[in-house]
Amino acid sequence: MLKPLLISSTKKSSGKTILSIGLSKIANDLKYNIQTFKKGPDFIDPSWLSYASSNPCYNLDFNTMSSSEIAKMYREKSKNSNLNIIEGTKGLYDGVSITGDDSNEQLALLLKAEILLIIDCEGMTRGIAPLLNGYKSFNRKLNINRVVLNNVSTSRHEIKLLSAIKEYTDFNVIGCIPKIKDFIVERHLGLIPTFQHTQKRKVLSSITTIIKRSINYKSLLPKITKAKESRNVISKRVNKSSYTIGVAVDSAFGFYYPDDLEKIEKYGCKIKRINLIKDKQITSLDALFIGGGFPETQARDLEKNKSMKKSIKDAIENGMPTYAECGGLMYLAKTIKFKNSKMKMCGVFDIDIVMHDKPIGRGYTKLITNNHPWGMSLEKINAHEFHYSSVRFNNKRYKYAYNIKRGYGINGKSDGLIYKNTIASFSHLRSTEQFNWVKNFINFIKENNGKTNI
Repeated sequence: MLKPLLISSTKKSSGKTILSIGLSKIANDLKYNIQTFKKGPDFIDPSWLSYASSNPCYNLDFNTMSSSEIAKMYREKSKNSNLNIIEGTKGLYDGVSITGDDSNEQLALLLKAEILLIIDCEGMTRGIAPLLNGYKSFNRKLNINRVVLNNVSTSRHEIKLLSAIKEYTDFNVIGCIPKIKDFIVERHLGLIPTFQHTQKRKVLSSITTIIKRSINYKSLLPKITKAKESRNVISKRVNKSSYTIGVAVDSAFGFYYPDDLEKIEKYGCKIKRINLIKDKQITSLDALFIGGGFPETQARDLEKNKSMKKSIKDAIENGMPTYAECGGLMYLAKTIKFKNSKMKMCGVFDIDIVMHDKPIGRGYTKLITNNHPWGMSLEKINAHEFHYSSVRFNNKRYKYAYNIKRGYGINGKSDGLIYKNTIASFSHLRSTEQFNWVKNFINFIKENNGKTNI
């Protein structure tokens, strides 16, 4: 199994994303068949890694996946690659568990990864040495001896850092990234995914140029052993059906795990992409999946498309099986209030969405199914949420699909509004061995069409 390069640090916002994206693009330009991964639940960074590498980026998440499942996914998705990059999350030893069972450290041990540290060196000189030595000595089993220095302010600052590392450590410095004032990527990349970024090509070019100039990237790239070939062929279908599931993909919606979409096709269903801003209506669909995104920033355009809103509402009223996550929930509400403006949405649910300046729900969620339309009872589900929006109810009240054991969801106690054959929740599900939501949803579609379950 090809060893991955795990890019990690001591904390968040240290430059991991910029380095991962830049190196991925450089390798892609050099005709490497590169496979990228992101540790933990995330949609935005993977969208950039996918864009840079020209291949889907897959999440490796201890919260929703077992260790064996993570290892299996890594093997399957990297079997045709000749370079594998994993972008870590937070610091190398950070995680929810005090024992480090869900940390980057554990992922590195599981996959026998080589670790490349990137350190934010602002305000640091000689102190870089004990920091690096401490990270190495904390777990001697890790393959960790290379470092990239970020936020290096001057040539004098660089000399002091390099001298300390040479004098007191055995780390190999791969490069020094200068401090760049008002770097557009640092300010906005964590907020704007590629499906919304109007200058993503320019941003990617800027990142690539900086990384190429600042680090010895050739020392990180293995010798190419096979030519670049087509990637990620969908696994053999386990069942054939004529069902078509509409998936909302446009400048408002785009937060989907690629392996979830692949699993939909693996189970024999066809995915039809729909644009809720430009398309006039939905046609020839058996079910609907509206994922997350930032509908509030595109709310004016969504509001203007009255025919699509009516088409969606009519389909749901007529019983079309529908699953909506976060941004999808917002779209099915009556209105979205954002920056003192209120825009009309589909009105499937008699609720209003209010946007706030700070997150309402953020991080891992733990759910227990409760009268779930998909026929599940008391199943425990690990998921995650990230939303700045809250729900205000009007006259109608609804049943919930989930009780919240951790997280916020709709109201701190429940998540998953139910209406007819529709579920709309703030929690993002991942279809894994722990909870195969894709299979359950497709079975629900089949039951509503009188067919046998898979």
